[in-house]
Amino acid sequence: MATATQKITLSSSRDIPFNKLLLSQSNVRRVKAGISVEELAESIARRGLIQSLHVRPELDAEGKETGLFEVPAGGRRFRALELLVKQKRLNKTAPVPCVVSEAGDDILIDEVSLAENIERAPLHPLDQFRAFQVLREKGMSEEEIAAAFFVDARVVKQRLRLVSVSPLLLETYAEDGMTLEQLMAFTVSDDHARQEQVWEAIKDSWQKEPYTIRRMLTETTVRASDKRALFVGIEAYEAAGGYVLRDLFQQDDGGWLQDPVLLDRLAGEKLKAEAETIAAEGWKWIEIAVDFPYGHTSGMRRLAGTTIDLTDEERAEREKLRDEFEALEAEYAQADEFPDEVDARLGEIEEALEAFENRPMRYDADQMARAGVFVSIRHDGQLAVERGYVRPEDEVVDGQEGDDVDGASVEGDEDGSVRRAVITVGGAAPETDEDEEVETIRPLPDRLVSELTAHRTLALRDAVAMNPHVAMTALLHRLVTDCFLPHSTRGCLEAHVREVHFPAQADDLGESVSARAIAERHERWGDHIPADDAALWDWLSDQDDDTRMELLAHCISFGVNALHEKPNPYSGMGVSQHGLDVRLSQAERLARATGLDMVAVGWRPTVANYLGRVTKPRIIEAVREGAGERAAQLIDHLKKGDMGKEAERLLAETGWLPEPLRMVDPDADVDADAGGDTGADDLPEFLASDGEGEDATEDEEQPMVAAE
Repeated sequence: MATATQKITLSSSRDIPFNKLLLSQSNVRRVKAGISVEELAESIARRGLIQSLHVRPELDAEGKETGLFEVPAGGRRFRALELLVKQKRLNKTAPVPCVVSEAGDDILIDEVSLAENIERAPLHPLDQFRAFQVLREKGMSEEEIAAAFFVDARVVKQRLRLVSVSPLLLETYAEDGMTLEQLMAFTVSDDHARQEQVWEAIKDSWQKEPYTIRRMLTETTVRASDKRALFVGIEAYEAAGGYVLRDLFQQDDGGWLQDPVLLDRLAGEKLKAEAETIAAEGWKWIEIAVDFPYGHTSGMRRLAGTTIDLTDEERAEREKLRDEFEALEAEYAQADEFPDEVDARLGEIEEALEAFENRPMRYDADQMARAGVFVSIRHDGQLAVERGYVRPEDEVVDGQEGDDVDGASVEGDEDGSVRRAVITVGGAAPETDEDEEVETIRPLPDRLVSELTAHRTLALRDAVAMNPHVAMTALLHRLVTDCFLPHSTRGCLEAHVREVHFPAQADDLGESVSARAIAERHERWGDHIPADDAALWDWLSDQDDDTRMELLAHCISFGVNALHEKPNPYSGMGVSQHGLDVRLSQAERLARATGLDMVAVGWRPTVANYLGRVTKPRIIEAVREGAGERAAQLIDHLKKGDMGKEAERLLAETGWLPEPLRMVDPDADVDADAGGDTGADDLPEFLASDGEGEDATEDEEQPMVAAE
């Protein structure tokens, strides 16, 4: 015979005047959590009491009911109602909906309080998003929704941003197929098809972190921190129809610009407009580019203009700013740090004073008619204008004073008007075909080694310039060798001094720390050195020894040549294998003497300057050396493009350097000065052959002959 199931009985509910309720001492909640009592009171005033209180009759010492009811579950609601009564917004006898349990119930009152607090489930973020979305569709603004639920408006914006995610991915998240962080990463793009494509590609991979999702969704965009974007301005880009992706869930440095073609066009148009303004000054030519390669002014003469003096008003303004700066510094001299507004003001004053120091130059009209201007964009998005460069073909030839090289007047056209400058677009870096992937480690391409050693040569020049004692030793070594060993190889230092230019260079060479340091030092010396030969001699004679040594080191540094070049064994053109060995050996000696550290001067391996230029085995080898075997195993299954990007991230702070940039162990160094030919087997692997260059294939075995 079947046993009848025991039926449960639910507690009854009724309205009880508030003044008959009191908070139970058995309520387990002691620590404040969630929204405050004040916010809950405002919610009750707006929406009413959504959830009833759970109460039990209070018993006296004899076990009789006192007519009062204690509240073991709903203490925060009770406190909120109590606050409304104190504020006279609720009558103290107002009926309160309550669920009443029996006084003699077998369940402890403490258990009721504990269960009421721990059995509640928080709202799923997706449900919160859908609820916010409904309220938004019904006319509530994001700020009104935030105010109604006592949350920050940013939280509402973030939840509503999930509307940009594909419904398929939302369902995947609802079924716990991805994390909230991963879902939020998809909001950087509105393209549902691309979102689903990215998820399909990574969902079964170990590499599905949010940053990977963001990178894959924005790989064809331009960062808002790019100098082209800073130059054009986000507002101008958007006004022209461009769209900016923003990430509401983490710092995005302004977002991503989705239309690089539009950005390039706007940057070009703005550069040309600036060039048109400069053309009115009377220059012969103007060349514009987003970037110019390092050394683009090589072989040109720089006009020596005259600095335009400050007006009386400008001098007075400069002194006023200096006085204000000194007064603020004195006022806060004892403070640990400046207040924000004071720090900002000091920065404004410094910028204004710097503008007074960087005065415009005045040039003679006849000089300007033969000279030109380079107009580009600085790394911070500001306009870079380099005035007064004369090309060799525009130099004045005897008998042609006042005439152009083709016989035309340089002062103007026949009608007397000033000739407009010819504006050209230049500075574009040549594109190169992507190297074929091979599955074995082969020597680095000659061009890549040349680019890397160009970085090292520039850094070595800077290091020599900052070490006058080493520079003097190098100079004496060169001069003594010339005097006593006239048939010796020229070596590393071009001591006459002739600046060595780089036939192969990476796009970022001109923006490197070393390039900027050298340019600033050169400009600083150029401000003091007289243009007249006799005056220059007298000026040098009047300088103290320290100044002369510093200037000597700076000049000598331009002759440093640590470049790798492909030797030419068949003619007198170029460098021989022996000459290259001596050059690199002496460059290594200079690097050790100056303490050169390519990591310290800012070189980092990137896709552009190394990782995208070598084969997959070399990328894996680099990660293994710099970040360890486990990191190498994490990327060994990726395609070359993704592998290079991940390797760049993994190696960013490791201090890893490719072989051409490393310091050679002096104990293992070959004494190239001792003479004799060095065979291919004695060279570093990256110099042994050019087998990894453009002509290399997977099936052809490359001969290991000394870089020929």
